[in-house]
Amino acid sequence: MTLRQRLLKTIYPLYIALGRLTGHHRLLLRNPGARPAQSLYDLSVPLPDGRELELETLRGKKLLLVNTASDCIYTDQYQELQQLMAHFGDELVVVAFPSNDFKEQERGSDSAIQAFCQRNYGVTFPVAHKGSVRTGPQQQEVFRWLTDKKLNGWNSKAPTWNFSKYLVNEEGTLTHYFDPGITPAHPELIKALHHG
Repeated sequence: MTLRQRLLKTIYPLYIALGRLTGHHRLLLRNPGARPAQSLYDLSVPLPDGRELELETLRGKKLLLVNTASDCIYTDQYQELQQLMAHFGDELVVVAFPSNDFKEQERGSDSAIQAFCQRNYGVTFPVAHKGSVRTGPQQQEVFRWLTDKKLNGWNSKAPTWNFSKYLVNEEGTLTHYFDPGITPAHPELIKALHHG
């Protein structure tokens, strides 16, 4: 970890507490009952080694899809995401989507990102090839589905910052959007994982 990363890790709990008071990065959206127009299971996630993670292989599990960065105030959420996946076992798969879309906070190569996640946070969940999550021509296919209501049925909310979270149920329906300030341990996120 760099000095900056260690400093961010140290102040992360204070930043989250401050966010609770100010409401910063704390938006939560729930599906009003809409069904997707296109199946998420038709898509795949590009992995750093050139392979594709076919989302069809994850049918029947909850998916927590998160845009990530290694040099962000929220980076410590990698550890919380790993703990969350360990707690829910085979019921949940977390997929990280590293992105340099927000203030140059993910400048590393795919191999550097993988090493950072494993060495510092023990990450065992899939980490995608680094790409864009913001709306536009370079946006990753999965994030296009997550942020286009014509595809997912209801949501057009793009990530507001690193560690925005999208929850998809076992049938492939997007059920929730969580801003970065809603941590993986937040009661609302845990409730959504238990009850949909």
